[in-house]
Amino acid sequence: MRARARTLLAVLLSAALLSGCGSGGGSEAPGDSQDSQDAAAASTPSQTPPSEATAPPEEAPATTGTPEVLRFTGKTVDGKDFDGATLAGKPTVLWFWAPWCPKCRAQAAETAKVAADFSGRANVVGVAGLDRNDSMRDFVAQTRSGTFPHVSDEAGEVWKRFKVTQQSVYVILDKDGKETYSGVLPGGKGLAEKVGKLVG
Repeated sequence: MRARARTLLAVLLSAALLSGCGSGGGSEAPGDSQDSQDAAAASTPSQTPPSEATAPPEEAPATTGTPEVLRFTGKTVDGKDFDGATLAGKPTVLWFWAPWCPKCRAQAAETAKVAADFSGRANVVGVAGLDRNDSMRDFVAQTRSGTFPHVSDEAGEVWKRFKVTQQSVYVILDKDGKETYSGVLPGGKGLAEKVGKLVG
């Protein structure tokens, strides 16, 4: 009789222990249906690292209103970032030169003068190509033309964009990015007049 009572007591104790530990093990606790698990997951904050969860989407460059022809970027001969979109809204002179070109060297002084005379009203940008950046930087220093930016176009990407096939060429754009002139101006003569007509 005592053996039966002990066995019955042991069974009851085991049942009580199992019902108390059920939610901590691998078995599903009462009321934990798939729906309630999904709802709990939805209310739990994401475990995504904060840097990923809060990082704003990468912004695209502001090109609205920028003429297609000015949608280019690069580096200047002194290593600064350059964005062609900053030229929009004003007449622009793009001077395509090479460091070893004597005609380009002869144009440097007049181009720098035009850049100074029309500062704030028109853009003047040198686009150096057909050589290495070290030579381009030396040219700018030797000709004292560092008063306006010079894009280092070693790969020739900007030259291709404007269909320039030889050095010593000026490409002049109006404030809307429309080309008004493309060609050689020996010594830079006539450049000031062409820009003057565009700034009014």
